Amino acid sequence: MRHSLLETFDEIYVLDLHGNSKKKERAPNGGKDENIFDIQQGVAVGFFVKQSAGASGLARVFHADLYGQRKTKESWLAQHEIRDTAWQEVSPKSPLFLFAPRDETFFEEYEAQPKITDVFPVHSVGIATARDHFAIQWTQDSTSGVVEDFKTRNAEDARKHYGLGRDSRDWKVALAQKDVRESTGSVTPILYRPFDKRFTYYTGKTRGFICRPRPKVMRHMKAKLNLGLLTTRSTEIASGWEHAFVSRFMTQHHTVSQKEVNYLFPLYVWPENTAADSKSNRIPNLDPAFIRAVSGTLGLDFVHQSLGDMTATFGPEDVFHYIYAVLHSPEYRRRYADFLKSDFPRIPLTGNRELFASLAKLGQRLAALHLMDTKGVNRPAFPHTGGNQVDKLRYAPPSSEEEPGRVWINRDQCFEGVAPATWEFSIGGYRPAEKWLKDRKNRTLSYKEIKHYRRICAALAETREIMQSIDQAIESHGGWPLQE
Repeated sequence: MRHSLLETFDEIYVLDLHGNSKKKERAPNGGKDENIFDIQQGVAVGFFVKQSAGASGLARVFHADLYGQRKTKESWLAQHEIRDTAWQEVSPKSPLFLFAPRDETFFEEYEAQPKITDVFPVHSVGIATARDHFAIQWTQDSTSGVVEDFKTRNAEDARKHYGLGRDSRDWKVALAQKDVRESTGSVTPILYRPFDKRFTYYTGKTRGFICRPRPKVMRHMKAKLNLGLLTTRSTEIASGWEHAFVSRFMTQHHTVSQKEVNYLFPLYVWPENTAADSKSNRIPNLDPAFIRAVSGTLGLDFVHQSLGDMTATFGPEDVFHYIYAVLHSPEYRRRYADFLKSDFPRIPLTGNRELFASLAKLGQRLAALHLMDTKGVNRPAFPHTGGNQVDKLRYAPPSSEEEPGRVWINRDQCFEGVAPATWEFSIGGYRPAEKWLKDRKNRTLSYKEIKHYRRICAALAETREIMQSIDQAIESHGGWPLQE
């Protein structure tokens, strides 16, 4: 569309009024930024100029910003016009032809790398249930109970009992009941949020019990014999970009990001009409051209299952772990910040075998922590006995070197030894150390859940350390760009 506008008009002026409450925008000085209308979406004013005798080529594009409180913006707009606005000319470039300025220093370097959608050909957004409170449950038994009860009720009774609201275009109570009555489904684990496994009932039928089940991708994640990479197509603030996570389960469309829809990239796929229940017939979901490029630059042969020895061979999981490490590099996010805001991430390749092996090892440890396959060190204590009910959640930072950070779940019980950096660590806008407990308010934590939360905190603390180690490994092998 932007390219078409460039061809149609001679001059384009865009005054960005900002005010996007979903992005929680702030003015450059840190002050409040408000929308000029009572809406959440940001607003812009556009002037599109067409001369009677049109100029040849693409339009010239000019951009300006206006931040601040609503009254300030309204006053400025009333006092200014196009001729006395401080416009900045921008040069839109393929493929996005953006009408806003961005730092193009590393544009050619970044664009030369493969996009993650090209690396993993089979991918999709996560499932959308349309009724999370109903379709996603805490346990296998509660999920089975909901399904069995749901299919025995008449439609209006089920609607009222489960608070399902009015039917929408994509989800209807009667169709959901027909799905569970007539289809063969199963209770299936789903990664609902980072570190938060829950359960749903999955038949794979379009617009049935689950509104959008994404069967072409999710069927590869049902048997837990897979690794799936989660990330987003864009991110609002790339400099703080932990919009990447890993899963062995199906995922929801906001598993890894509070605002942006996330995509799932399975590492392995199974042939059509084949059950995804055996490792023997799984196929790496990696583009052959990408594998040839990696193999050629590293001088290693590719093995089609698991891991290579990194001396003569590399495997799909080595590639996965390498990518996972790169996406968690703070310097990667800083270097390519403006580009990560507008499209899927691209994956820098390296011809340095030692660097590849080092990053793959760090990514493997990171993935194991996030999958809960391994225990992090320095897990917080849970020293006080009580009812274990999450009541009034609050964080008390360390008051001295002797006093640890505490996460209080009620008046009498807390987790001790949670550092502020762990409590504040963000993944896609979620703060897992807070979010996991907040979602369990008024629930009584089991021994298993207490143990799980302690491991979450340990994993988050070690994640920060590994992220720094990733940058150190890159720097010790010559720094960016990785291919040199």
